[in-house]
Amino acid sequence: MVYDSCVAQETSWDADEALTAVYTAHYTSLVRLGALLLRDTGAAEEIVQDAFVAMHARWHRLRDPHKALAYLRTAVVNRCRSRQRHLVVVDKHLPRSLPDEPSAEQAVLRTVETDRVIEAMRTLPERQRTVMVLRYYGDLSEAEIADTMGISRGSVKSHAARASKSLRQVLERNV
Repeated sequence: MVYDSCVAQETSWDADEALTAVYTAHYTSLVRLGALLLRDTGAAEEIVQDAFVAMHARWHRLRDPHKALAYLRTAVVNRCRSRQRHLVVVDKHLPRSLPDEPSAEQAVLRTVETDRVIEAMRTLPERQRTVMVLRYYGDLSEAEIADTMGISRGSVKSHAARASKSLRQVLERNV
């Protein structure tokens, strides 16, 4: 190994020189190890870089510089395991399904549309307007509307048909 022969030649290297040699010789294989464990090359690269940074900070505490690669491998494996545990916890606490909420623009457009329909409803004769309100806002059946208004079901149908036609004309004209 490149690093091992370099350390054997010069044991007085500082952390920068030693880690540069280890990085050059083993970075790719450490990233490959992390990518195999995580199935994510980007995350593996981050983990390997973090392991090198941590090793640089602790270089003076390393008893045997020849074991730097083993230390890095262990650090990468442990950090990958930690990352996997973290992802399991994150997945466990994610909301299962987010409610479909309209955007602010959609809410404004819906309000504008509702205002247009209400204005158009005001143009209808009283009986037609009452039938439409009871049907679509009161959610009543034809029979319930007939009983409420004291008219026949046929009259309810005819008022509803005339009101729908009038509303369609008014709303199409104001588009």
